[in-house]
Amino acid sequence: MLKLFKTLLKVGDTTVKYPFKPLEVSHGFRGKPQYDAGQCIACGACTMACPANALTMETDLAKGTRQWQLFLGRCIFCGRCEEVCPTRAIVLSQEFELAVFNKADLYQRATFTLAHCQQCQQPFAPKKEVDYVMALLIHSGMSLDDVEQQRSHFETCPECKRKQNIVSHHNVMLNQHRNEGSNS
Repeated sequence: MLKLFKTLLKVGDTTVKYPFKPLEVSHGFRGKPQYDAGQCIACGACTMACPANALTMETDLAKGTRQWQLFLGRCIFCGRCEEVCPTRAIVLSQEFELAVFNKADLYQRATFTLAHCQQCQQPFAPKKEVDYVMALLIHSGMSLDDVEQQRSHFETCPECKRKQNIVSHHNVMLNQHRNEGSNS
């Protein structure tokens, strides 16, 4: 018995004295998601990828805003949001101590302004997303003047684009095309 105690004293502590000593986590540990609203373009990719529905996005057309929200109480720390975010606005951190006294502290929110369609003046997409697309075109080598000429196209809602692309039935001559096809 005395020999066992001597062996134990030589070995020392085999566990970390957490919480009195900080716990080191391994590389690649998936902890609390860190969100940077300045990087976010409110595209909604993270909300579509989240299997636990911890990420939500609501659009208020009356106010012309889109609200992004993360509820850490539902998060399963899977990392899908980090994988699909095109701007790296959400990244899993090494932080794992998430205890709070108030449930409201488990929510993170950000509000974004929607761009208004140049044709119908209805809000349709986050302004930051439209600006991001234009910045990508400039980064890909397109000149600033060419991108600015395309601004009206990017600031038009899908419904108005669809209306612009519909060909009037008076201008289409189906009989002529049908007759040309039968002669050959």
